[in-house]
Amino acid sequence: MSKRLALIHTVPSLAEQFQALAAELLPQVETISVVDEGLLQRTVDSGRLTATTSEQLAQLVTDIDGDVDAIMVTCSTLGPAVDAARDRCTVPLLRVDEPMVRHAVGAGERIGVLATLATTLAPTVDLIERVAAREGRPVEVVAHLCEGAFEAVTAGDGERHDALVRAGLERLVGRVDVVVLAQASMARVIAALPDAPAVPVLSSPRLAIEHAGAVLAQPV
Repeated sequence: MSKRLALIHTVPSLAEQFQALAAELLPQVETISVVDEGLLQRTVDSGRLTATTSEQLAQLVTDIDGDVDAIMVTCSTLGPAVDAARDRCTVPLLRVDEPMVRHAVGAGERIGVLATLATTLAPTVDLIERVAAREGRPVEVVAHLCEGAFEAVTAGDGERHDALVRAGLERLVGRVDVVVLAQASMARVIAALPDAPAVPVLSSPRLAIEHAGAVLAQPV
């Protein structure tokens, strides 16, 4: 019997991207996509991840739990809620950004973080610092918020979103050893660059799906 992986998205366009990656990297795994835009929208509206939204994610995870072998939440903004829900989940519950952060911590001491939402920037920085502490690696995080980019893409102006992310990247390159893109939706910007950046730029989707495959391959 094939393994089943559930992907919880808060951005509808990411469902297709992750399904394509899963088909490429995990052809033997059945992938199920669940989209709940409200989880992210309520967090943006509140300016923070609330206990109510965290509980709503936990309930969604609980509803899916019995039908799959692993669950991944592809929204980095909800990372702390994923951590909080793990004790209520009987299968591995994965953060999309954790494999990327582990790679970043191993790549250098000065880590740049780009985000288009303040509500994503803070949990990403926190995760980097916690992973670095756990692995005994000294790090300095240089964070940059691409102000206006989220609003642009929400309004349908993808070109402005991408331009603001590229500008943010230019501000960080040269100041850091590696750059982390805090949101999975930012990965397309790097893929479209005409030249490779001067330092490694990490995005979460491919690393996350590879990690999910490794988790699913472990004996029960």
